[in-house]
Amino acid sequence: MEENILTATPEQAAQEAIARHVKLLRQGRRWSLDELASRSGVSKGMLVQIEGARTNPSIGTLCRIAESFGVSIGRLLEATAEPTVRIVAADEPPVLWRGAAGGTGRLLRGVNDPAFVEVWEWRIAPGEDHDSGDHTPRTREIIQIRRGTLIVTVDGTDHTVQQGETIDFRADRPHSYRNPGDVEAVLTMVVVMPEGEHDRRPTPPPSRR
Repeated sequence: MEENILTATPEQAAQEAIARHVKLLRQGRRWSLDELASRSGVSKGMLVQIEGARTNPSIGTLCRIAESFGVSIGRLLEATAEPTVRIVAADEPPVLWRGAAGGTGRLLRGVNDPAFVEVWEWRIAPGEDHDSGDHTPRTREIIQIRRGTLIVTVDGTDHTVQQGETIDFRADRPHSYRNPGDVEAVLTMVVVMPEGEHDRRPTPPPSRR
């Protein structure tokens, strides 16, 4: 009798990898769940769900957790040790964002050595938008529009980017993306991040003597 072998989808594999790495990174630093929640701004309840592989966290949540550890999102998705050369299959990158109108965001590759760099493919449907918030200080984003039009709002200012154009901006401040056109916007995004853990807890004011 033949047995049915169930193969995990890229999204399921990503969920399990994230659960494993978040727990290992947290325990390696001897942080409690409360400590990580405080540093990242992600609730303890959500962290419990993530470490138990019981939820698909949003990109914003993954960013905050990764930044707290001083790693890229790609580090949370690693399945094995980094090879000298790696070719990523076309269907391998998981979908980490799904828009209300069918848009998707996929992390094509994320590396941590010798620098923290992520390469994304985004497909944003007409009228769809995504609010990205702010990232670690000195983070940059470079976006090349392969098809359509994108409005990138950085610190409240709109920037219209057309097909074939590239925008480079500081992503350590609130920013968002919106497709104002009637065709799907397809873009390649490169995110470059500084090294070091990012603690989102407010810095206490200096004491006065």
